[in-house]
Amino acid sequence: MNVDAIQNGVVIDHITAGCGMKLYELLHLDTLDATVAIMKNVPSRKMGRKDIIKIDADIFVDLDVIGYVDPNATINIIRDGAVADKRTIGTPETLKNVIFCKNPRCITQTEQELDHIFRLTDREQKIYRCIYCETRNS
Repeated sequence: MNVDAIQNGVVIDHITAGCGMKLYELLHLDTLDATVAIMKNVPSRKMGRKDIIKIDADIFVDLDVIGYVDPNATINIIRDGAVADKRTIGTPETLKNVIFCKNPRCITQTEQELDHIFRLTDREQKIYRCIYCETRNS
Protein backbone atom coordinates (compact mmCIF):
# COMPACT_ATOMS: atom_id res chain seq x y z
CA MET A 1 0.00 0.00 0.00
CA ASN A 2 1.33 3.42 -0.93
CA VAL A 3 0.35 6.70 0.67
CA ASP A 4 1.75 9.80 -0.99
CA ALA A 5 4.19 12.01 0.87
CA ILE A 6 2.78 15.29 2.15
CA GLN A 7 4.33 18.68 1.43
CA ASN A 8 3.01 20.62 4.43
CA GLY A 9 1.27 18.99 7.32
CA VAL A 10 1.55 16.71 10.32
CA VAL A 11 2.46 13.05 10.74
CA ILE A 12 1.62 11.35 14.04
CA ASP A 13 3.83 8.28 14.19
CA HIS A 14 4.62 5.42 16.58
CA ILE A 15 1.01 5.20 17.75
CA THR A 16 0.32 1.95 19.58
CA ALA A 17 -1.47 -0.40 17.17
CA GLY A 18 -5.22 0.02 17.51
CA CYS A 19 -5.12 3.54 19.02
CA GLY A 20 -5.15 5.49 15.73
CA MET A 21 -8.95 5.72 15.46
CA LYS A 22 -9.29 6.97 19.04
CA LEU A 23 -6.81 9.74 18.24
CA TYR A 24 -8.68 10.52 15.03
CA GLU A 25 -11.91 10.98 17.00
CA LEU A 26 -10.44 12.95 19.94
CA LEU A 27 -8.55 15.30 17.59
CA HIS A 28 -11.77 15.83 15.57
CA LEU A 29 -9.92 15.12 12.33
CA ASP A 30 -13.24 14.25 10.66
CA THR A 31 -14.07 17.99 10.63
CA LEU A 32 -11.00 18.90 8.55
CA ASP A 33 -11.34 19.89 4.94
CA ALA A 34 -8.04 18.19 4.14
CA THR A 35 -6.73 14.75 3.29
CA VAL A 36 -6.19 12.55 6.35
CA ALA A 37 -4.69 9.06 6.06
CA ILE A 38 -4.95 6.54 8.89
CA MET A 39 -2.75 3.50 8.59
CA LYS A 40 -3.42 0.70 11.03
CA ASN A 41 -1.16 -2.20 11.97
CA VAL A 42 1.80 -0.98 9.95
CA PRO A 43 4.83 -3.27 10.40
CA SER A 44 7.48 -1.70 12.65
CA ARG A 45 10.90 -2.98 13.68
CA LYS A 46 10.69 -1.19 17.05
CA MET A 47 7.07 -1.87 17.95
CA GLY A 48 6.09 -4.90 15.91
CA ARG A 49 2.96 -3.07 14.70
CA LYS A 50 1.94 0.57 14.90
CA ASP A 51 -0.62 3.08 13.61
CA ILE A 52 0.24 6.26 11.69
CA ILE A 53 -1.89 9.33 10.93
CA LYS A 54 -0.91 11.70 8.11
CA ILE A 55 -2.66 15.07 7.87
CA ASP A 56 -2.13 16.98 4.63
CA ALA A 57 -2.67 20.41 6.21
CA ASP A 58 -0.60 22.64 8.43
CA ILE A 59 -2.89 22.58 11.48
CA PHE A 60 -2.63 22.88 15.25
CA VAL A 61 -2.64 19.45 16.90
CA ASP A 62 -3.37 19.20 20.63
CA LEU A 63 -0.34 17.41 22.06
CA ASP A 64 -2.20 16.70 25.32
CA VAL A 65 -4.73 14.58 23.43
CA ILE A 66 -1.94 12.60 21.80
CA GLY A 67 -0.13 12.18 25.12
CA TYR A 68 -3.33 11.01 26.80
CA VAL A 69 -4.00 8.34 24.18
CA ASP A 70 -0.38 7.30 23.61
CA PRO A 71 2.47 9.08 25.43
CA ASN A 72 5.05 7.21 23.32
CA ALA A 73 3.78 8.60 20.02
CA THR A 74 5.83 11.09 18.04
CA ILE A 75 4.71 14.03 15.96
CA ASN A 76 6.48 15.25 12.82
CA ILE A 77 5.81 18.69 11.37
CA ILE A 78 6.35 18.58 7.59
CA ARG A 79 7.24 21.71 5.63
CA ASP A 80 8.19 21.72 1.94
CA GLY A 81 8.23 17.91 1.93
CA ALA A 82 10.80 17.54 4.74
CA VAL A 83 10.59 17.04 8.49
CA ALA A 84 10.91 20.52 10.01
CA ASP A 85 10.30 19.47 13.62
CA LYS A 86 10.03 16.14 15.42
CA ARG A 87 8.69 15.83 18.95
CA THR A 88 8.08 13.11 21.47
CA ILE A 89 4.95 13.65 23.51
CA GLY A 90 4.94 12.11 27.01
CA THR A 91 2.06 11.93 29.48
CA PRO A 92 0.45 15.33 30.17
CA GLU A 93 0.02 16.44 33.80
CA THR A 94 -3.37 18.05 33.12
CA LEU A 95 -6.08 17.58 30.52
CA LYS A 96 -8.46 20.38 29.60
CA ASN A 97 -11.64 19.42 27.73
CA VAL A 98 -10.15 16.15 26.50
CA ILE A 99 -12.13 13.87 28.79
CA PHE A 100 -15.31 14.82 30.59
CA CYS A 101 -16.47 14.26 34.15
CA LYS A 102 -19.18 11.62 34.48
CA ASN A 103 -20.15 12.56 38.05
CA PRO A 104 -23.73 13.92 37.90
CA ARG A 105 -23.04 16.02 41.02
CA CYS A 106 -19.89 17.66 39.63
CA ILE A 107 -20.09 21.40 39.06
CA THR A 108 -19.17 20.82 35.40
CA GLN A 109 -22.59 19.21 34.91
CA THR A 110 -24.50 22.35 35.92
CA GLU A 111 -22.05 25.04 34.80
CA GLN A 112 -21.91 24.30 31.08
CA GLU A 113 -19.23 26.90 30.27
CA LEU A 114 -16.83 25.50 32.87
CA ASP A 115 -13.82 23.64 31.47
CA HIS A 116 -13.44 19.95 32.28
CA ILE A 117 -9.98 19.76 33.82
CA PHE A 118 -8.36 16.53 34.96
CA ARG A 119 -5.04 16.17 36.79
CA LEU A 120 -2.77 13.13 36.53
CA THR A 121 -2.74 11.32 39.90
CA ASP A 122 -1.10 8.00 38.99
CA ARG A 123 1.46 8.02 36.19
CA GLU A 124 1.93 4.23 36.08
CA GLN A 125 -1.76 3.42 35.67
CA LYS A 126 -2.49 6.67 33.79
CA ILE A 127 -5.25 7.74 36.19
CA TYR A 128 -6.67 11.24 35.93
CA ARG A 129 -9.05 12.85 38.43
CA CYS A 130 -11.43 15.78 37.99
CA ILE A 131 -10.01 18.84 39.77
CA TYR A 132 -13.48 19.84 41.01
CA CYS A 133 -14.90 16.60 42.44
CA GLU A 134 -11.96 14.15 42.36
CA THR A 135 -13.88 11.66 40.19
CA ARG A 136 -11.56 9.24 38.42
CA ASN A 137 -11.58 9.06 34.64
CA SER A 138 -12.95 5.85 33.22
